[in-house]
Amino acid sequence: MPPRTIIVMEGDETGQELLEEALRVLDPAVTRCDLHFERHDLSLEKRRATANGVVRQAAERLRETGLGIKAATITPGDPDDVGSPNALLRELIGAQVILRTGRRIPSVRPIAGIHAPIAVVRMAVEDAYNAKEWREGSGLDEVAYSTRYITRRTCRAVAEFAFRYARRTGSKVFGGPKYTVSPIYEGMFKEEMDRAAARYSDVRYDPQLIDATYALLLEATGEPLVIPALNRDGDTLSDLVLKMFGTIAGAESVVFSLDDDFEVRIALTEAPHGTAPSLQGKNVANPMAMILAGAALLRYVGTPEATAASRAIYEATLEAVYDGVRTADLGGQTCTTDFTDEVIRRVKGKLDVWEALG
Repeated sequence: MPPRTIIVMEGDETGQELLEEALRVLDPAVTRCDLHFERHDLSLEKRRATANGVVRQAAERLRETGLGIKAATITPGDPDDVGSPNALLRELIGAQVILRTGRRIPSVRPIAGIHAPIAVVRMAVEDAYNAKEWREGSGLDEVAYSTRYITRRTCRAVAEFAFRYARRTGSKVFGGPKYTVSPIYEGMFKEEMDRAAARYSDVRYDPQLIDATYALLLEATGEPLVIPALNRDGDTLSDLVLKMFGTIAGAESVVFSLDDDFEVRIALTEAPHGTAPSLQGKNVANPMAMILAGAALLRYVGTPEATAASRAIYEATLEAVYDGVRTADLGGQTCTTDFTDEVIRRVKGKLDVWEALG
């Protein structure tokens, strides 16, 4: 069998530095997986030079291989510039769902006493992102407009994924949109959540308005939760959830394109944080999220070796933190490369031991 091809999307500043750390862990000499890495430069400079042609090329290859890992990239503030590669990529690959799971980091004290995982299942496209915007009038009479939209197809994909994921992880589906204020727009998403709840009657379902969801999260403790969310709600909510467990750099983000049966067709993994320009070149940033993005990607390679390597990376990363190997954001003094070195050492050890045990 030929090696599986991973589409590697290079980025900017610290985002690119952390991608290189993740690729060190994914090296076949470490994971024992037969993988081929195909690089595409999605840096701001290259996107400008090609008018986003590099993004389109990477998306085309990702549609062909089904597997990708992406570094954090710069989104310029000028609306006439090249824009966000994330939004464009998600459109081009037909993505519907983004999964971000906050989980307890061993020996790191979470906020509000939470310890069970909280997964945010976010709409990957539509809603406030790439909405048409304009202004009319002047002075205090100036009015700003935005044409958001969502489709029932995407709403159903998010709801279906959320309930399947909750069933698989023994979680409760919790939260939801502000459908009381927006019964037509956000109400469509609530309708699909309710219909999915009827299809998956064995899954616990506790719908809440988005503002109540934020408030009640501070009381969440021992019950694993899956929270389906609109695109912008999920963007802000996932940042909060990850930070509640200690650091936004503590967990991966996975973008999914699903087929007509809501099975995974494309998996693109990344870190949920940005490019952190203030940390560039200092070797102090936390590589956990990018390393775990690599571990998550291996789950979709489809071989026993990749499945074993994925678990080994997850365990090695969290065990390293438990044993006090921590970067500054977690109260430690370990530098970026030393943290990665320790994860690599532990992954190799685990795979050796597991092989010896048969």
